[in-house]
Amino acid sequence: MGIAVKNLDQTQPIALRVMQIVIYWLFAIALCLLLASCEEPPEIPQGSTVKVERVVSGQTIEIAGFADQTPILEQVRLIGIEAPDLKQQPWGPEARQKLEQLIGGQKVLLESDAQDKDRNDRKLAYLWQGGILLNEQLVKEGYALVVARSPNTKHKHRLANAQEWARLMGHGIWNPEQPMRQTPAEFRNQNRK
Repeated sequence: MGIAVKNLDQTQPIALRVMQIVIYWLFAIALCLLLASCEEPPEIPQGSTVKVERVVSGQTIEIAGFADQTPILEQVRLIGIEAPDLKQQPWGPEARQKLEQLIGGQKVLLESDAQDKDRNDRKLAYLWQGGILLNEQLVKEGYALVVARSPNTKHKHRLANAQEWARLMGHGIWNPEQPMRQTPAEFRNQNRK
């Protein structure tokens, strides 16, 4: 009998440790599930689905529209970003090409924000395709800068995080071997005729 008690005393600390580890992991899993349930569900963008007729630049597209029953091309400016100027080599043409590649001849969803048009009478929108925010994708891959213009700031945190990612990873305009040295606005101001 003394041997059985002795063996039980030696296994009890191991069993207790195993039990503590199991309880710890169950608590950690429960905490993760609780935190996940507190997250807001991903926002489903609302807007109109359109076919892109032409990509003008890394930040502007043209869609078919109507004015007095006459078909016209309407310009749409992507909200929250500023792509390099087309004359800003090599980034401007690359940004335009990347946006064309992302759209790929498919329809896109235009999501609006607080303002419908900019001062140049271009429609303002976030572009979505297949659940991907294309404005964010351009920034994340280093083809555009984030420029939040109030009151159109619905996705400013997403765009800022994407820019930080691109900067840290050295993508596109953030490439340390060939960085973009002027913002698009600085480039345009310097190269005005």
